[in-house]
Amino acid sequence: MGPIMSRKPVIAVLVGSLRTRSINRQLARIAVDNAPEGVVVKIVDGLGELPFYNADADPSTSDGVGARLDGRVAALRAEVEAADGVLLVTPEYNGSLPAALKNALDWLSRPYGAGALIGKPVGIIGASLARGAGERMRTDAVKVVGVAGGHIVEDVRVALRTSELGERGVADEEIVSQVTEAVEVLADAIEARAAV
Repeated sequence: MGPIMSRKPVIAVLVGSLRTRSINRQLARIAVDNAPEGVVVKIVDGLGELPFYNADADPSTSDGVGARLDGRVAALRAEVEAADGVLLVTPEYNGSLPAALKNALDWLSRPYGAGALIGKPVGIIGASLARGAGERMRTDAVKVVGVAGGHIVEDVRVALRTSELGERGVADEEIVSQVTEAVEVLADAIEARAAV
C-alpha cells in the first residue's frame, strides 16, 4: 500500500453465517488477524438482528416518509459507508446467499443511487458444503452487489468446500495464505480507486 490515502483504508467484513463458530466466521477472523500492514479489517456484527428490509420502514423511500430508521440498520449503513471496501465471507445456502446477508445488502442498497456500497470495491470469499464450493452463491452475490452499486473485485476468490478441509481446518497454512492474499488484492483495489 502506497501513501495515496491520507488514512488507513478500512475493509468492512460481512459474514453470511450467523453461527458463532462457523467456518466462514473463522475465515473472517483470519482476514482480520492477517490484515496487510496499514489496512484495517473489521467484522460488522449484528446482521442477524436486522429487521427484514421493508420500504415502509425506510425513510429514504416514498413509502417510508416519516418513518424512523431502525438504529441497527443506521449503524450498519454508517459502518459500511465509512469503510473503503467490503469483504463478503459467506457460505452458500440452498444455492444462493444466506438470508441474513441478502437482507443486509438490501438495506445497504438504499437510499437508491446513494447506498453505502456505491462505487466501493467488494470481494467475495467463502466456504460451503455445496459441491461447487459456493459458486452459485457467488453468482447471486455478484448480481446483488452490482445492482447495489458496488464494484466486484473478481480476483478476490477463495472458495472452499468444507467437506474437503483437512485436520487443521481453516488454520491450514495454505488457506490462511489464500485469505491473506485475497485481502491484499482487495486492499490494492481500494488504493487504485483512491488514486483515480
